[in-house]
Amino acid sequence: MALYPDRIVRIVVPFAPGGGTDVIARTLAQEMAKDLGAAVIIENKPGAGTIIGTQAVASSEPDGYTLLMGTFANAVNPSLNAKLPYDPHKDFAPVALIARSFNIVVVNPQSPIKSIADLIAAAKADPDKMPYGTFGTGTSAHLAGELFKSKAGVNLTMVPYKGAAPAITDLIGGQIQVMFTTVASAASLIEGGQLRALAVTSAGRSPAFPDLPTVAEAGVPGYAAESWYGLFAPAKTPADVIDRLNRSAATAVQSEAFKRLGANEGLVMVARPPEELDRYVRGEEERWRKVIEDAGIKIE
Repeated sequence: MALYPDRIVRIVVPFAPGGGTDVIARTLAQEMAKDLGAAVIIENKPGAGTIIGTQAVASSEPDGYTLLMGTFANAVNPSLNAKLPYDPHKDFAPVALIARSFNIVVVNPQSPIKSIADLIAAAKADPDKMPYGTFGTGTSAHLAGELFKSKAGVNLTMVPYKGAAPAITDLIGGQIQVMFTTVASAASLIEGGQLRALAVTSAGRSPAFPDLPTVAEAGVPGYAAESWYGLFAPAKTPADVIDRLNRSAATAVQSEAFKRLGANEGLVMVARPPEELDRYVRGEEERWRKVIEDAGIKIE
C-alpha cells in the first residue's frame, strides 16, 4: 500500500471564497502541504447554511483525501434543521480543533452607548427600538445576540443581512444600533474610529484587544459565545491517517503564517488530539440547543 498521502488532499470549505473560514482554511492548506509533502487544495462548496459542502464530505471515500473545514455551523445545524442529510457524529471522524475565536460587540461611535451597561439600559428603556445586525439566521453573530438577550434579560430585534459588510455599513449609517460581529470584519474599523467596540464575547479577554472587557465582566455573568474551526474526515477514515493529519495540523498552526493570521483575526490556536474536537463540538451543541429552543429560531 502506498504511503499516505500520495496524491492531492482536498479541504472542502462550505462557504464562498474570501470569508474568514476560507482564509483560515487556505492558510492551513498551505502549511499542511509543506508538512505532508503533497498538494492540499481548497474546494469551496457554499450553500444551505453549510449543509451542501458538509454532506459532500460525509459521502466521500474515507481515505483521508477529502476533508471538511467545520465551524460553529456544525454545532448549531442539528438544532436548526430537523432533517439533516447526514449524521453530524456518525458520518464524521474528528481530526483536529484548529482554532477558536470570538465575536466583538460594536456600536456607531456617535452612539450614546459606551458600555455593555449602557446597552442594557438603552434596551430596557425602549425594548422594541433596538435593532441589532447579523450576517444571517443561525450564524455565530445571531446566536451571540440571542444569548445576550436571554442572559441580560433584554429585547433586541434581529435584522439579518447577507454578510458582515452590509450590516456594518448600516451600523455606521445609523440604521441599526449594535452588532455582534467577527474580529476580522471589525478590527480595522475599530482602529480607524468608524466603530466603537464595547466588549468581546469570549470567556476570557483577548490578547488582540487587551483593554476590552468580556461581556461577562461588563455585566452579563456567565456569558460566553465563541466561533471555532475544526478539521473533519469522513467516518471510517483509518486511524493512522487521522493521526498523520492531526500531527500535520498541529505543525501548521505553529507556523509564522498562522501566528500572523491569529493576530489579525483574534484567533486562539488549538490543534489538540481528535477526541478534544469531538468533546468540544458536543458541548457546543448542547449549549446552543437551549438558546435556539428558547428563542424559537427555525431555518425556513
